Parts: sequence; structure tokens; C-alpha cells
Amino acid sequence: MFDFVHEKRRLVQIVLLLIILPFAFFGVDSYRHAGDTDAPATVNGSKITKQEFETALRQQQDKMRQMLGANFDPAMFDKPEMKSAVLENLVAQRLLIERAKAVGLTVTDQQIAQVIGGIDAFKEAGKFDKARYTSALSAQNMTPMMFEARIKDELSGQQLRDAYTQNGYAANTVADNIIAINEQQRVVSIAQVPLQSFIAQAKADEAEIKAYYEQNQKEFQVPEQVKVEYVKFSIRELMAKADVKTEDVRKYYDEHLSEFSTPEQRQASHILLTVAATAPQAEQDKVKARAEQLLRQVKQAPAKFAELAKQNSQDPGSAANGGDLGLFGRGMMVKPFDEAVFALKVGEISALVKSDFGYHIIKLTAIKASNAAPFDEVSAAVMAKLRQQNAADSFAELADKFSNAVYEQSDTLKPAAALAGVKVEQSAWLTKGVAADEVWTPKMLQAVFSDDVIKNHRNTAAVEIAPSTLLAARMLEHKPAAVRVLIDVTDSIKQKIISKKALDMAVKQGRMLLGQLQQGTKPALDWSVAQTITHAQHGALDVAMVRQLFQADSTKLPQYVGVEAPGGGFVIVRVDAVKNAEVPDDVKRGRYAQQVRQMTGEEMFQAYIADAKKDAKIKLKLPEAATAKP
Repeated sequence: MFDFVHEKRRLVQIVLLLIILPFAFFGVDSYRHAGDTDAPATVNGSKITKQEFETALRQQQDKMRQMLGANFDPAMFDKPEMKSAVLENLVAQRLLIERAKAVGLTVTDQQIAQVIGGIDAFKEAGKFDKARYTSALSAQNMTPMMFEARIKDELSGQQLRDAYTQNGYAANTVADNIIAINEQQRVVSIAQVPLQSFIAQAKADEAEIKAYYEQNQKEFQVPEQVKVEYVKFSIRELMAKADVKTEDVRKYYDEHLSEFSTPEQRQASHILLTVAATAPQAEQDKVKARAEQLLRQVKQAPAKFAELAKQNSQDPGSAANGGDLGLFGRGMMVKPFDEAVFALKVGEISALVKSDFGYHIIKLTAIKASNAAPFDEVSAAVMAKLRQQNAADSFAELADKFSNAVYEQSDTLKPAAALAGVKVEQSAWLTKGVAADEVWTPKMLQAVFSDDVIKNHRNTAAVEIAPSTLLAARMLEHKPAAVRVLIDVTDSIKQKIISKKALDMAVKQGRMLLGQLQQGTKPALDWSVAQTITHAQHGALDVAMVRQLFQADSTKLPQYVGVEAPGGGFVIVRVDAVKNAEVPDDVKRGRYAQQVRQMTGEEMFQAYIADAKKDAKIKLKLPEAATAKP
């Protein structure tokens, strides 16, 4: 199990990225967009907006680019499977937050502050900097209140996730078996039958070269290519030119003060006596009687509330703290609890409150009034928002004119460029079907290689290549698809044929030698110095060879196994000795058991999410045109 994770670490990381979207920051404010008619999904009536989906897709693309480096292929994010995986995870995240609220999980202001204070983007000289914090958020058209609400949602969901992932199961016998398998050592020596030894014997005549060429025409086909000039019209250019006056910023702040205010929060303590909502009535009555007796004690000695909570409350999360639940806003608790808390005065104790968890006795300990952020703190964010709005209005007004100019004057892009206030640019050679970057997306390439552009020499339509970004192009040069002539590819074909023949000879020789060794004959081979390997550490030996080595019968040594070498030729490995793992101590057993617990915990969590999806009302409508932009 663990050698698989070691060998396939890159693949596992990619899969985990698709399973989990940690801190994707899609919180309460993002699913209030009730007017989004193109919402890709709804979860119990709550919409996941197209903007959320596209942002998540771009975030995943950025993570994959960082992980894979030069091996990253943007085209993978054009596949429906990838888009579906991202959307499914947004659904799972929304359900997780809903479930966390339903079971009454809360997050304190201190926890939120700790998370935000640890984000490097908000630090100056290694310390949290409030000015940098507000500036960074304003650049994303976000207020601190919005951001902190999102963090709160994420942390509450993470608490629920941790309840599963941190409580997996692993028996000691399982850990011992994994250690025995993972840490068994085998002493081996290696003999190579290299492909290069047979190159001189391999030949390729003209008839073979010609036959290969005729049978593999696709291999030598050069795709259709085109070079174009183009005009890009984006809201970004308009934002840079948008003019917003200080008085307009102040006016917006004054008229939308609620956007910059934190809602009232309340701090309460409670004593919980648990009883399931489905329990027999007799059991519920018994618990209620105990709760009523406890309530009388609390009423008689309100100052002893914390002491009584420690002694009697069955809420493990708050009992040790005297029942203290910290600060929370309206709607963060289950409905009966929430209604009771917000009806109390400071110091007041409630009557019994019945919820799905049991009976609560609640004491309100503090009220944190609604508080508006000062104008100076949010003016930059308001300025950015108004600039964005002005640019959006201008873009909406000019977009149709831009599209019309491209269409009506189809033999030139200059009028469209003048309208947008940008220059006509020129592309490198574009290859049909090969998306190059955020400009030359599959949709744009389809337009560029259309008959109307190639044969009729007209402009493309104005294509939306990203949100609020239009692109139009026209052909400058064109190269039709063609097959390279035989004379140009003769040398490469010859080398392929020779290499293939040499490989066949090497493999044939290797298998013959392996057969002789397995039958007891000892042909002369150049064996390497003995080395010790395990499932996880096996030097240059590939996974297929290692699997065979550990499957070889260790009761009769030496054993011989052989496979075709990944780089060509044949490899024979001799197993000379086997060293079983030592009996593990408690430290090692605990380390392996922890890894197993993490795996089983993750499995339990995924099962929980799967059940949550079954119980939820989910509607999916994957946006066909949604494409992540590099």
C-alpha cells in the first residue's frame, strides 16, 4: 500500500486535489446571487454560481500548473470529466458547510483571526499588516467582512471533516502486516542485455522504410496552421481608464453601510442533556425531567452556571469550558437554540429549549453590537468596486458595438480596434486543435480555422475567451494540412526500424538467458554489485520489476526474474537473499497505524459526503462554455 503511494505520489496528489478543495473561499456571500440564471448547480435551493465555478476551475488549474511544471497541459481542463470533478467538489463543499451549521459547529473570532494572521499575503516583514490585508482584499473586490465570513464557513466545515478524517481505525495487526510487507528487504544483483549491443546487427532496407511510411501516414502528417492578426477587447483595459470620484466613494459607503458592518453577535453558555429526537417518549420524558430539575438549580444559583455545566452538560465541546460557546451570529445555531439566544438579555437564563440534540439550558453572557468598518479602511475596496461597476457598464455598452464592427466590416479589424482603444496584434503560427494559452482557446481556434476565415478571408466573430473579454481575428497566412514527403523522414524511419529490430533481438536474447538461469544453467553475465531493495526504495529498478521480485518464491534461492527494460533492452535480476522486517516497536507501529487511520478516516468522510449528496436536493448543469484560463 505505502510503496504505491510512494511511487505514485504525483498521481495521488492530483487525485487528492480533485477530491478536496481546501480553503477555496466560496462562502455565504457567494451563494446569495439568487439572480444567476446560469447557475451550474443548486444544493438544497442554494445556488453555486457560474462565477464560483469558473474561479474554482482557475484555482485548480493554477495548483496543477505549480505541481506539474513543464508537464502541465492546459487542455486537460477543457475535458468534461475535469469540469464535472470541480463542480462535484463545490457541491460537496456546500453540503459540508450546511451540515456543519446544522449540527451547531461554531467558529470563534479568535480562530478566524489566527487563520487570517497566518496568511503570508497579508504580512509585512513577517507580521500581519492590516493595511496590506484590506488592500489585498480590495484588489479582489472583497471587503474584510466578506472574507471573514468565508473563512468562518470554511473553518466550520473543516471541523466536521476533521471529525471523520482524524478518527479512522487501524488495528495493530494491520499495521504489523503493512510493516512486514513494506520493510522486507531483498538482496539482488542485476545483469543488462542492452539494446545497443544489437544495433550493428540490425538493418533497414528501402522496401521496409517505404512500407513503414505508407502504413504510418498519420505519424508524418503536419496539421493545418494559420497566422492571424487579432484584437482583444477586455474589461481590464476599461478598468484602468475608469474614473471614480472621491465623493462617489463616500456616497456609496453612506448608502450601503450595511455592507461594511459586522452583524450583531452573541456569546452564550449552555448545559445540554442529550436525547435523540427519535427516542421513545418515555426516555425523552425522563431526560426532560432531569433537565427541569437542573434548570431549577440554575435559577436558584445563576452564578454557579459554569460549575453546573462542567458537572452536568453532555456537550463535550463546551462542558469543560463551563458551557461557553463563544461568539456567534444569528443563524449559526440550530433554529430553536438560535431563537432562544436572540430573545434573551445579558445575564438572563432561558427556559428549557428542545432541539434535535436534546434539552438545552442557555445563559446569555455578552452581546457584541453591530459595528461598521471606518470609511478609511474600506475606501480602497469601494473605489475598486465602483471602478469595476463603471468598467462593466462601459463594457456592456461597447461589447455589441465591438461585435458589430467586427461583423459589418469583415475585411479589417482596424475599426474594432479603434472602438476598443487597443492595437491590432499579430499571432505566431497557430496549429489546428492545439490550444496554446488563455487567448487561443479551443473555442477561439475553432473560429480561426473555420471556412469563413480561411476560404472567405473574413474576420472571425467576436468570441468571449474569458469573462468580459472578447477576441476577433483574421487570417494573414495559411498552411494546409500535409504529409511530409518520404525523403524528409527517411532517416528517422530508418532509425525507428533499426531500434525496433535491435530491441526484439535484445529481448529474445534476454528471455533465452533467463530461461537458462531458471533451469540451473549459469551463462556468463556481467552481474552488478549486490544491492538491497524494499518496496519503497529500489534504485533504478522500475515498479513492474520490483513487483516481480517480491512475488518471487523466497524459499529457494537464488531466484531469477526478467523484464523488458523501459529504456530498451532486457534486464535480469537475481534474488540472493531475503531479510524480513524486524518486529516493530510501539513508535514505528504507531506511525504506520496513524497513516492507516488517515486513509480510513478519509474513506469514512467520503462515505459521509456521498450520503449527504443522496439526502440533498442537487441539480447539476455543467456550463459547456466554461473553460479555465491559464
